[in-house]
Parts: sequence; structure tokens; C-alpha cells
Amino acid sequence: MNKPLFVAAVISLSALGLAGCAKKEAPPEPVRAVRTVTVSSGETVAAHEYAAEIRARTESRLGFRVGGKLQSRSVNLGDSVKAGQVLAQLDGQDLRLGQEAARAALAAAQTNLDQVTADYKRFKELRDQGFIGAAELERRDTAMKTARAQLDQAKAQASVQGNQAGYASLVAEVAGVVTAVEAEPGQVVGAGTPVVRLAHDGPRDAVFSVPEDRIGALRQLIGKAGGVMLLPWGDGQPVKATVREVAAAADPVTRTFLVKADLGNAAVRLGQSANVSVPGPAVAGVIRLPLTAVGETKGQTVVWLLDRGTMTVRSQPVVVAGADGNSVVIGQGVKPGDEVVVAGTHVLTAGLKVKPFVETQVASASKVIPASASVPAPAASR
Repeated sequence: MNKPLFVAAVISLSALGLAGCAKKEAPPEPVRAVRTVTVSSGETVAAHEYAAEIRARTESRLGFRVGGKLQSRSVNLGDSVKAGQVLAQLDGQDLRLGQEAARAALAAAQTNLDQVTADYKRFKELRDQGFIGAAELERRDTAMKTARAQLDQAKAQASVQGNQAGYASLVAEVAGVVTAVEAEPGQVVGAGTPVVRLAHDGPRDAVFSVPEDRIGALRQLIGKAGGVMLLPWGDGQPVKATVREVAAAADPVTRTFLVKADLGNAAVRLGQSANVSVPGPAVAGVIRLPLTAVGETKGQTVVWLLDRGTMTVRSQPVVVAGADGNSVVIGQGVKPGDEVVVAGTHVLTAGLKVKPFVETQVASASKVIPASASVPAPAASR
């Protein structure tokens, strides 16, 4: 091959290589379809929710009225008991001995009174016959009165000892449910030491704690029928409750105030957990958006607004004021009339061309917003 032809071939191959290395043009960005809603404002009722526990209206810590060694306990945690049922028993040997001693003292006092009374009758006959003076008869009369007083004292002491022996059995005065066990057989307990805790059958209360800034609102609801709403956890239907008691002082540890709400004869279980919703004032001009409309970009909570003129989207920082199920309450950032993207936000970028998929109008119906509930963190936009 001659030199001119060789040079021409090399130049041709180089041109082909450079053409192969040239950068290809990127395909155009597809137009995304998004779902939007038009923002509107409405009136809503802000509510505060608190965790509550179902308790008995009356709960007693039962203990023996005398001290001794706990011999047996016939009930356990969660047992239902009837009025008059024996719950626990003390070793009553010493109490029985004391009762026997009191009975013996009573018998001795009765014998002494009988003897003194017989003597008084004989000396009275002698006084009537003139064999003794009046002073001697008065001494016999005084001795008889003293013996009678000693008999009364012995009777009272015997009654006390009889009661003490009966106190060796711990008996339930009312029907209820055992909610705590605080002593075990073999333990030596003093008089009044709690052995079991008994929740009485009857009315039930929802007990919950509120911060100090909510005390005024709760006090205004005292005695107002159905002033608060209770929703049991798990199964159960909402129950209207009436606030009947608000603590006068704060708990020394939590610095919250205890509130009790009467549930009447509602079908709730003792110890069940629930939420108590306390309604607040109606608020106008509230904007609610679906939870899917809210995202996070560069540490800011944002929504995406659609510009109908250019059919592009832009991010708009917002302030979330609360949550209500699958909706969020927007405090700042959007206004009525704005069109907000509620589906497809994870693929959006500023200035991206889009096309509407479905257009709907945000409902402005009033709903209860749990103002005290925590707002879930929005999903980050990608």
C-alpha cells in the first residue's frame, strides 16, 4: 500500500472513532401526572386527648385490725369476691387464749358479785333486827356496788377479746375484684397493714392527668353531663363521661393534676386503657390537607404547589399545626385557592413540568383535631 492511501485510511478511522465517542443527547424528561387538591378553609373544633385508666369509684386497701402471723390467703390478683367472703386468716392462737382469759375473769366477777349480794341481804336483815349499825350496812352496800362495776368491766373486756379473736379473719365487706396483693402467708403483719386491695363493684371512673394550663377548662366541665368523650383502646365503643373531680394540688413528681370522670354504667373493664377527648373552642379559617401532601426538603416541611399557567410545580415551606387521622392542619404557608399536589410528590423537583391527574376540592367539614397529639414526621421527598 502506498503512503497516500495509508494516510487516508488512518484519517478515516480516526474520524469514525471520534464520532463514536461523541456524547449522545439525553431524552426529554417525561411529563409527570400528579393529583392535586384546591385549598379551602373551614371551621373545626380543637380537642385535647389524654391517656386514661378505668378504675373503680371506690378502692379499699384491706388489712387486719390486729397484728399477727399471716397463716393463709385465699384470694389472688384478679379474683372476684363476694360480700362476707374470707380473704385471709391470721394465726389466732394468742387471740383465743386472750378470749378464754377474759371469759374466766368474767366468771370470777360474776361469782364475786353473787357472794357480795348475798352478804348484803344477810346484813340488811341484821340491821332490821338492830344487831348491827347503819355504817356496817353501808359498807356492805358499797362492796356490792363495787362488785357489780367489776362485773360490767369484765363483760366489756370479754367482748373486746371476742372481737379480737374474730379479727383474725379478714372478711370482704362488699363484692369486688382484687386489684393488688400486698402480703404473703408466713409474713408477720401489724394492725392495719394492707394485705389485699379491693376494687368495689359499682360505678367506674376514667382517671387521667392534665397539665396546669388545662385545669381551668376542666373545672368548667365539672358536673356537665357528657362533657368529655372516652374511647377505650382495643375493642369498645366511645362513651360519654362526666367530669366529677379535679385535684386541688399537682402531683409532686409529674406536676400534673389528676382528673376523674364518671362513666356511669358503661360496659368497660376494670384497668382498661382509654383516650379521653376534651373538646376546645371552635376555630375558624383552618386549612386541612392530606398527609400525603406534606414532605420534607432540606430540613423544612414543604408542600408542592401547581402553577396552572406554566403547569410547573414549586416547593412551599409550611408550618404544621396538628394532625387529625390521615390529615394535617396547616398553620402557615398556604392560603385558600392554592392548588397543592397530594400524590406523586416523591418524584417532583422545582420547575418540573406536570399534568393533572385528578382534581378535587378539599372538604371543609368540621372535625375534631387532637391538639395534644404528636404530629408524625412527614416522609422525606426524594
